[in-house]
Amino acid sequence: MIPLLSSEDAARRIAAARAPWQSAYYAMYSSVLGGIVTDPAWMLVPVDDHLVHRGDGVFETLKALNGRIYGFDAHLARLARSSSALGLALPGGEAGVREAVMATLEAGGKPDALLRVLVARGPGGFNVNPYESPAPALYIVAYRLPPPFMASHPNGAKTGVSRVPAKPPPVAVIKTCNYIPNALMKKEAVDRGLDFVFGLDDRGFLAESATENLAIITRDGWLLAPQQRQILAGTTLDKMLGFARGMVEEGVLRGVEHRDLLPADAELAVEILIAGTTANVTAVTEFEGLPVGEGRPGPVHARLSALLDADLVRVCGKVG
Repeated sequence: MIPLLSSEDAARRIAAARAPWQSAYYAMYSSVLGGIVTDPAWMLVPVDDHLVHRGDGVFETLKALNGRIYGFDAHLARLARSSSALGLALPGGEAGVREAVMATLEAGGKPDALLRVLVARGPGGFNVNPYESPAPALYIVAYRLPPPFMASHPNGAKTGVSRVPAKPPPVAVIKTCNYIPNALMKKEAVDRGLDFVFGLDDRGFLAESATENLAIITRDGWLLAPQQRQILAGTTLDKMLGFARGMVEEGVLRGVEHRDLLPADAELAVEILIAGTTANVTAVTEFEGLPVGEGRPGPVHARLSALLDADLVRVCGKVG
């Protein structure tokens, strides 16, 4: 028989609930609670928040090293753009979000962490109508920062083309919490024994992976990234392209551009790179079962990875 729980019974069960993976959760801020909790059992979101039952919200993932957020301004600017696209106001404005992020990081007690910042439509019923929610909500979770991909995969990443199509515009350029296509892409990669798969846009051009951007190095020395019609503009990709433009001035690369790229272009590339907040700059050494270049991380990857590491040290005081 299923018991009917009192508020006290439910509170006791929540307080007693623990799962092994929750040891990776350090702290959570909730504008609904008006504060921060550090017990994972109480890191909860109301079931009637439209974020839960409609995916109606946006998010960012920030990386903290030594208690400092890398690319904080760029991430907050993209969060504001995504929120505006859905007609969501940032609770407390950008300054309020910044303050809540730093308070959550401090409360978690781990200076190296990831922070998931979610701006939700907010609690207010189970309709699809967004006006049912009186006010948006802000949730921030500090949790364990994994090592960069290349730290555990020094030989590089195995990749392929996804059967899951890229999100259509204008949704593709908003960091919405509706990540079903992204989740299906990651499932496909795991099922195929790959590290990443890349989606194709509605014209058959390469777009992005489940959570990362890509770029290729051509035989004639160009660094090319896909056009951004159906791609979320990546903060780490932007950093990497900036570093690459410096390499053009040094004569190491011929140029840096966004272009329409076919899978055949990736097959001919001498290097393929992945850029992301947790991936940093990752070398792709296999694409659809074929070696990329010489089948090992190449010199452009090594240089761009070193430049990103140097920037991390400049901003945060360490590499991560």
